Amino acid sequence: MTLGQLGFFIGSSLLIIIAPGPDILFVLAQGMSRGKKAGFTAAAGLAAGNIIHTTAAALGIAALLAAWPPAFTAVKTAGVLYLLYLAWNAFRRRNDDSPAAAEGNDPNLFIRGFVMNILNPKVALFYLAFFPQFISADTAHPVIQTFLLGLLFMMLVLFVFGSVGFASGAIGGLLSRRPKIRKALNWANIFIFCALAVKLAL
Repeated sequence: MTLGQLGFFIGSSLLIIIAPGPDILFVLAQGMSRGKKAGFTAAAGLAAGNIIHTTAAALGIAALLAAWPPAFTAVKTAGVLYLLYLAWNAFRRRNDDSPAAAEGNDPNLFIRGFVMNILNPKVALFYLAFFPQFISADTAHPVIQTFLLGLLFMMLVLFVFGSVGFASGAIGGLLSRRPKIRKALNWANIFIFCALAVKLAL
């Protein structure tokens, strides 16, 4: 890959990552409702999920999802159910005004972001459509090149989502000093999870 091709890959990836979507809404929701630490942790989990999608693309599993509708539907259904599960957990914590909740001290937040990412079959199909455009046709090691591009993409995701999580956490931290606003942010969190589940289902 030439420097020009690498620059085009980075530029295209950044535009795709910045575009509004379920993942960035998830980071915003966590940052606004639970603080900077929660926003960045959620971003790190989502970024780490790209390791699975990179592996799937390199080994041809993403092609299976595209070619076999039942597999795609199964992964999508699991993703919808998981988002509804997150909405239920957020609903249970809707009135939690404890300092731990406000500061986002949730050890499972990274795992939630990770699982949410890997259960989105559209991300797998994105890898299948986007990455081959940057794989050299005459390369002797396409799998290695796919993993290197996936690692670079994951770092870009962490940079962008981490920045969004940190910024939204800073804003949310100022707003959540008032209990009423904190509860409103908690309800917004619930709504976002439900909306993402509906969007993925449809």
